Formats: sequence, C-alpha cells, structure tokens
Amino acid sequence: MRCLVVKAHPLSESLCASMSARVVDRLHLARHDVVLEDLYAEGFDAAMLPAERASYYQEPFWVQSVASQVERLHSAEAIVLVFPTWWFGFPAILKGWFDRVWAPGVAYDHSTGYGPIRPRLHHLREMLVLTSLGAPWWVDRIVMRQPLKRILKTAIVGTCAPKCRFRMLSLYKSECLTPARVDQFWAKAERHLSGWQ
Repeated sequence: MRCLVVKAHPLSESLCASMSARVVDRLHLARHDVVLEDLYAEGFDAAMLPAERASYYQEPFWVQSVASQVERLHSAEAIVLVFPTWWFGFPAILKGWFDRVWAPGVAYDHSTGYGPIRPRLHHLREMLVLTSLGAPWWVDRIVMRQPLKRILKTAIVGTCAPKCRFRMLSLYKSECLTPARVDQFWAKAERHLSGWQ
C-alpha cells in the first residue's frame, strides 16, 4: 500500500521520533510504499491563511500553500499518525494539518443547505494512531472518555473516509516508561501494521 506516516513532535530524540522511525522501517520491510511527513522538520505552518478560510464555502478551496500535503493525502491508502497527546488534544501543528489539509474539496464536500458533509477519501483503507500521554489510562478513558479517539474516529475519519479501518494505541504515563513497556507497546503496533496488505 501507499502509506503516509505523519509525525508531530518537536524533538528529534523523543519517543514519538523513535516510534515513527520504527513504523517507517516496519512498513518498508513489508514492501509498502512509504512517505514520512515530519511536520516540525518541514516547518509546517499550523495557522490557516485568510485565503483558505475565505474559500471554505466556495469552489475550489484555496490549497496552493498546502498543495504538496494534499497530494500526499490523496495518494495515501494508509496513514499512521505519531504524536504526543497534550492537554487531551492534538499538538497545535497536527490540529493545523487537519484544519488546512483535510479541507473541503480535499477530504470532503459540503452538502447543499449545509447538511452533512460528503466524504472524498474513499481510497483511504487504514489508519493507525500511536500517541503518548502523561496521564494514567483511567483518566483518559473514564474521566475524559477518550476525546481524541472520539474526534478522530467519528468526526474526522468517520466522515471523510468511512471505509477506513481505524485503530488507536495510547501509551499512558509516558514520563515514567521502562524499555519493557515501550517494547510491549511497539509489539501491539507491529501486530496492527502486519495486517496491512
């Protein structure tokens, strides 16, 4: 498959950096076509431009500033997102990637009368999300009810790529990890990736 790995962490020595490198290596070993989109290294600007917002309900959507990211999204059959969860949300740079790249005319179309949006990413078959959190599992799952998983699975992937199989793995208490816990987490990720054909 054509796989897009999106990394969103500012530090090159971070857990997310090592995880994204392992993902790329694993996908290459399985003979997938892999593109790494390192948002911080590329200097991706999270802020939506006035021209982009002004065109949100016009055709065509103004994508000149993110044309290469749109091309990579459109060519991907599978996406791996690797990022830290901060304040139970996306890093700003990744939120900006969704805001600017998963845009009308790109990831979806508006319905007449502002009804439900219509999906455009019919080619997207798989999405695996790997994220780290400082919080323990029970805060994310019981207290917060997994806000990022709900947003990604239902609001973003569910509406823009309804045929896409979605999986999310969260590595909790990331400030006090042991090598064994990291290896255990990676083994789960590898099992999901091994099912991609």
